Amino acid sequence: MERRHVDLSVPSAARMYDWLLGGSNNFEVDRYACKLLLEVAPTSREIALNNRWFLQRVVRVLADEHGIKQYIDFGSGLPTQRNVHQIAQEADPESRVVYVDNDPVVLALGQSLLDENDNTAILPVDMTDTDTIFGHPDFTQLIDFTQPLAALFVSVLHCLPDSAGPTALVERVADKLVPGSFVVVCQLVSDDPKVRDEVTELMKTQTGGNWGRVREKADVEKIFKNLLVEEPGLVDVTDWRPDSEIQQHQGSVEWTEYGGLGKVPSRE
Repeated sequence: MERRHVDLSVPSAARMYDWLLGGSNNFEVDRYACKLLLEVAPTSREIALNNRWFLQRVVRVLADEHGIKQYIDFGSGLPTQRNVHQIAQEADPESRVVYVDNDPVVLALGQSLLDENDNTAILPVDMTDTDTIFGHPDFTQLIDFTQPLAALFVSVLHCLPDSAGPTALVERVADKLVPGSFVVVCQLVSDDPKVRDEVTELMKTQTGGNWGRVREKADVEKIFKNLLVEEPGLVDVTDWRPDSEIQQHQGSVEWTEYGGLGKVPSRE
């Protein structure tokens, strides 16, 4: 795999997320940026936990209830406990997972984690570069587009500016999937324009422009316009089939992760 330079002077959204989850794969610059973020949005740690729990629940539902055995995790972030392949392969050891991320720390740690798992791969590709992703030999070895699969965009589209076309990205991917496949999307939203502006400006400044924006619920709803939204609909992910009331009470106040699970309909 190509060796990539890690600029330790610039925070990474992936490493900030790792710190908020209690991980150790981060640097002082990331921790400082998180402290600034917590001043603007004090429930950011709860947001990170809620999002991670949602990812684990939705993969379990896809595997157990819908029999999905193929997954593409766009902007997968740093490996942590209970990753997509671990949950999917508990349901079926033959489940195949492709992670996509271009953060050099994510790539280094992810590759070391996945080296011994023949049914997983991590691609060093920008998640918007779908032509390269779908043509990558590691991808074509694992993923069969003639069979149902799940495309995951979990807490990542807010990292893309509008100019990168986050909605068009999801549509492009969904168009490749056979009916009966699924798309998972959630992203950071807020009803408060002050929170949206302050967090967006902070993250853009701290990450050197590697950020999109905190959006509104309507922006997420547009992404699902050509998908069949599964119950319980588009919601704060804390309310998406929660395992327990304890987790559901890990609430955020000023902003939230909003989204859900969509099914690719028949094209007849």
